[in-house]
Amino acid sequence: MKKILFVTSEAHPLIKTGGLADVSGSLPKALAELSQDVRLVMPNYQALKIHGDVRFLCSVRVDNRDVNILETRMPDSAVIVWLVDYPEFFSFPGNPYHDEHGNDWPNNAERFALFCRIAAEIAMDRAQQNWKADIVHCNDWQSGLVPALLSLEHDRPATVFTIHNMAYQGLFPATSTVTLNIPGQLWQPYGLEFHNMLSFIKGGLVYADRITTVSPTYAREIQTPALGYGLEGLLTYRKDVLSGIINGIDTELWNSETDPYIERCYKAESLKDKQLNKTALQKKLSLPADKKIPVIGLISRLVEQKGIDLLIDCLSEMAAMPMQFVLLGSGDKTFEQKLLDFAQLYPEKIAITIGYDESLAHLIEAGADIFLMPSRFEPCGLNQMYSQRYGTLPIVRKTGGLADSVVDAVPETISNNTATGIVFNDANPGSLMEALKRALILYSMPEIWKKLQINAMKKDFSWQHSAEQYLELYQGM
Repeated sequence: MKKILFVTSEAHPLIKTGGLADVSGSLPKALAELSQDVRLVMPNYQALKIHGDVRFLCSVRVDNRDVNILETRMPDSAVIVWLVDYPEFFSFPGNPYHDEHGNDWPNNAERFALFCRIAAEIAMDRAQQNWKADIVHCNDWQSGLVPALLSLEHDRPATVFTIHNMAYQGLFPATSTVTLNIPGQLWQPYGLEFHNMLSFIKGGLVYADRITTVSPTYAREIQTPALGYGLEGLLTYRKDVLSGIINGIDTELWNSETDPYIERCYKAESLKDKQLNKTALQKKLSLPADKKIPVIGLISRLVEQKGIDLLIDCLSEMAAMPMQFVLLGSGDKTFEQKLLDFAQLYPEKIAITIGYDESLAHLIEAGADIFLMPSRFEPCGLNQMYSQRYGTLPIVRKTGGLADSVVDAVPETISNNTATGIVFNDANPGSLMEALKRALILYSMPEIWKKLQINAMKKDFSWQHSAEQYLELYQGM
């Protein structure tokens, strides 16, 4: 049994801004179910949704500050959560990283540096809990200083640093090294310095014993200028300790056999019941209820990263084809308006819902025939995995986790029963249209289509599968 300290700035269902929270909510639980002793440490934000008791554990002094550690548990789990309680830094309304107007908290460097120091103290058992970590698993820039600080310790735990998205690096002015009391030996180009800025993410990339990211393809992509954000050289230098482990999904929440949000539950053996969800979706969105016409779904943030501009360039051509298109999402106001204009122009073909609606999201996954994810980059992605579980075949661009979780339907993969969707290469409207046409041809062959649906529904995207890979990584350290 390993003692694992999981360091994160957010965890679902306590608080969530993105995919990091999903991982932090699921992976520690899955590791605990594999009989590991896992403790999760995160800041005690005002907005936390705590379920159950919180008790005072101890006080730790760092940088002339007394910081309280509180203890609670993850809901429905044995995982202990330690909350870093320092009201001056964390007890504010709003998001962990910025205020209600979307501006970064001006003291983010101080806030997360303090969080990292406390995590390092806990890892070394200087919180006097008679619990010293074997492995400290850090996530994204907010915990990047932990491997750097632990590198200065004698008899320290092994460290893992997971990159969920390279685009966020935690960069601050060089002057903050003084206010943050950064040890001198860490402030160097092969250290925390990045173009005369202080880089939190480099703390993880330079000093962690192992670096992971959320899919094998993304692990290769971040070693290129396109997705390395200036750190591709360092990542290439450390490629021997860099690997990708694809995220799992919540297989209880996203399960076509038990989903309370959908019209009719179904499984691979009763695929004809999927049709009832399609009809329900068409009716709900005021589209003609036609069983024969394929419905294409998309649930996404409406931003360029997700390839929404490529989709918009294809919509007139799509509207001329025998298909219906349904979208749920919000984001860039220009994209929102263009999509709504198309829906007005083609009310029989296109239904656009701006915002987020959990029950509609589930009904789209169950009721659509095809799911679209034309992302420019996607470290892991979740919807392509949800879709496969629902027998809704994804069309994805060959990038990041999309490339690793969808097997393209070509003659060879169709005949050996591994095909689960349609994959296209280039981020341009022509390639996307070609993939759509390919999907429609396959859809017109009911026997083959059903075979692809069954392949997709049989795939194991559980967190247990991912946790076993992490455990193997820990044991090899």
